[in-house]
Amino acid sequence: MKGALGLFGVFLSFLCDYTQASASSIACGNNTGNCSEQCKICYDYFNGLTMDCLSTLINLCVINFEKAMFSLNNTDWCVWRKVSSLYSNMSYCTERFSDCLLIPWPNPLVEETFVSTHSKFFHDCPTEELSDPPPAIIFALVITPICLIPVMVSLVVLKTKNGDGSS
Repeated sequence: MKGALGLFGVFLSFLCDYTQASASSIACGNNTGNCSEQCKICYDYFNGLTMDCLSTLINLCVINFEKAMFSLNNTDWCVWRKVSSLYSNMSYCTERFSDCLLIPWPNPLVEETFVSTHSKFFHDCPTEELSDPPPAIIFALVITPICLIPVMVSLVVLKTKNGDGSS
């Protein structure tokens, strides 16, 4: 009896999968928002969930971000509290499109998009990171131990030559 019920359960699961697949022949990442519409566009114009389709959809994110950035004053582009929500929206937009198309996020296309965005809008922004010291200081810090090593070796050799092992 248990075997028959198990077989019947397997049959129902296959039947359910078959009817769902025939009802919606488009595989999509999730059913939230406009995901099914975006997947339909990809299947209609790009023959599937491809990187070309993702590129087109991500361009929509970039266009919205650029419109918002150009509405700001150029001097505000480097003020994080004024840009953070716009930047977060673009990041969320690219992630949502990638998830809809079942393409992992981040991916090389998204990285390229953000690099080009940074080079366009944020290349003149000052960074708060520590910078390298001037070359003269680096030279002094590197050359000091290099010069001390031969001095220390010569002292050891002179000390052992004299046979004075007491000190």
